[in-house]
Amino acid sequence: MSRLDRARDATMADVAQLAGVSRMTVSRVINDGAKVREETRQAVLAAIRELNFEPNQTARNLVMAGELRIGVVYSNPSAAFMSDFLIGVFEEATSAGARLILVRGEDGHAPSTRQLRELLGAGVHGVVLAPPLGESAAACDILRAANLPVAVVAGGKPQTDAINVRIDDRQASYAMARHLLNLGHRRIGFITGNPDQTASAVRLEGARAAIAQVEEAELIVAQGAFTYASGLSAAEQLLDADPPPTAIFASNDDMAAAAVSVAHRRHLDVPGDLTVVGFDDTTVATTLWPPLTTVRQPVRQMAAVALDRLLRALRSAEPSVETFADYVLDHALVERQSTAPPQHVMPSAKVDKRSSHA
Repeated sequence: MSRLDRARDATMADVAQLAGVSRMTVSRVINDGAKVREETRQAVLAAIRELNFEPNQTARNLVMAGELRIGVVYSNPSAAFMSDFLIGVFEEATSAGARLILVRGEDGHAPSTRQLRELLGAGVHGVVLAPPLGESAAACDILRAANLPVAVVAGGKPQTDAINVRIDDRQASYAMARHLLNLGHRRIGFITGNPDQTASAVRLEGARAAIAQVEEAELIVAQGAFTYASGLSAAEQLLDADPPPTAIFASNDDMAAAAVSVAHRRHLDVPGDLTVVGFDDTTVATTLWPPLTTVRQPVRQMAAVALDRLLRALRSAEPSVETFADYVLDHALVERQSTAPPQHVMPSAKVDKRSSHA
């Protein structure tokens, strides 16, 4: 097969590689970017001719008109998390004058290939991926093949070829576990998230790092999936242990709410008989009794920053190192009424104060 025959499926990445420039530079040349040097522009045009590359004319016209279409792809089992996420992208899109096209998968799974190809056919210029889709190989492969810039929100592990906006999950989980230790808890139950998501393992790692600093402390782990239903079965498993934990740390607020429900069903007082803490600080944390002590993950801000950085990348003549980077936002430990010291604390048990971070 000749190079010309192969070129019929050429992508913007192929053009960028042949011309020795970035994909963003190729995009700027296609859209008559004035800030591209003449020598660079000629190299890109030569690569386009050699590869017989045909850019999306609809997308080009939209950029020239100043309108940017952004795909927002999501599939998260937590309605509270997704509510905050969507509010964040909607508010940013409104202020930035961008048009959003939403695509939803089911039950934490990526949308179908057909749905994603329809999104590409709508002439989107970039895509924001809500968790857990930043770790979906199928979705990411399709978007990479289309040479679209991608912003990943709350991915457990930053991607080198995307805009990443997240918190330090390990440090946040470590801080919460230390908080429980400082209250006097030594037998702590931990409900993990979906095993397919990196954030689940990272949060468990943070909690274990804190527990390891106290010789007599113990972490009992039960598998969850970031859903309320999974939190119910995990909490039952933890409270059936002999002896049961005096505190349960759930990897998100939905599962923490489930743990509170199980405690109430067993006639356990929260926090008198059982301390329960969560992660995210979604609306769930303040709509149950008692309100949850939790890790505040600024979901709305993360979504807004992701869209802002994506739009900046699309509108810049030359992408900077800062544009495609790993943006780690601040988290916070929010104390409410779901935590208390255990009823029976060994007076000799002390937290190792020499280490204040993971």
